Amino acid sequence: MNETIFISILMTVVGASTPILLAALGELVVEKSGVLNLGVEGMMLIGAVTGFAVTSVSGSPLLGVLAAMIAGTLAAMIFGYLTLSLTANQVATGLALTIFGIGLSSLVGEGYVGKTVDIFDSIFPAALAEHSFLRVLFGYSPVVYFSIFMTVAVAWFLKSTRPGLILRAVGESDSSAHSIGYSVIGVRYAAVAFGGAMAGIAGCYYSLVLTPMWAEQLTAGRGWIALALVVFAAWRPGRLLLGAYLFGAVMTFELHAKAAGFSLVAPEFLAAMPYLATILVLALISLRKSSGSQAPASLAKPFKPST
Repeated sequence: MNETIFISILMTVVGASTPILLAALGELVVEKSGVLNLGVEGMMLIGAVTGFAVTSVSGSPLLGVLAAMIAGTLAAMIFGYLTLSLTANQVATGLALTIFGIGLSSLVGEGYVGKTVDIFDSIFPAALAEHSFLRVLFGYSPVVYFSIFMTVAVAWFLKSTRPGLILRAVGESDSSAHSIGYSVIGVRYAAVAFGGAMAGIAGCYYSLVLTPMWAEQLTAGRGWIALALVVFAAWRPGRLLLGAYLFGAVMTFELHAKAAGFSLVAPEFLAAMPYLATILVLALISLRKSSGSQAPASLAKPFKPST
């Protein structure tokens, strides 16, 4: 394998990994607070169509990313109100949010099908990408660098800050956190909002970077992979980063196998590999009994403040 092909593969893997890393980081924080939001796919689609529409109208990808972040947050707030304020079932509400996101994105994006926008490309001078080594470092969209920064920031926040400790305490024992004066509902609302914002950015990465055009269900189920990735990483940001790039490599294997003329396996099987890998990972983790794989104790359990 020559250097050019290796660099191309590496950059493709990074591109495919970035959106699931962003969405999974948001969901990790949400679950650390004790909330299970299965609507990641729906929020990603809402972010994707919003980012594309705003970019198409304004001509500014940055505005598109900001709009996608806001749209994802608003969608998450619908979920938050239903599950936190009205104590609706989190699993059913999350699934409903995914269905809502699919339908809403199809409706809003109807007038944008087939249209394209300028790709949200690297902010570094083009000369830096001319050399192969520098291209690996500086040839990505700003969203890629943002995802790595957020991985470090989330790890630091959860481990080394007082608000992060409070969030983890709420996720482990909401009644205990409430008894010493912490606002369980307030903390969970903030976590849900963050998860929605990250899912919105993850979604618009598809419509503004990977495939700078709009098509229905553009995310192709990647939100479900992000959910599985949180479990795979045992709710740890460092493992999440490694897991995202591992899944990214699996997702891009089909493209590189086709380019290399690999025909021993049906292309449909290769396309299904990321989802088969997701099922396999969840099955293996369900058999593992180590404490590091355990979810937050209050995950998906409704909280009703005592009067």
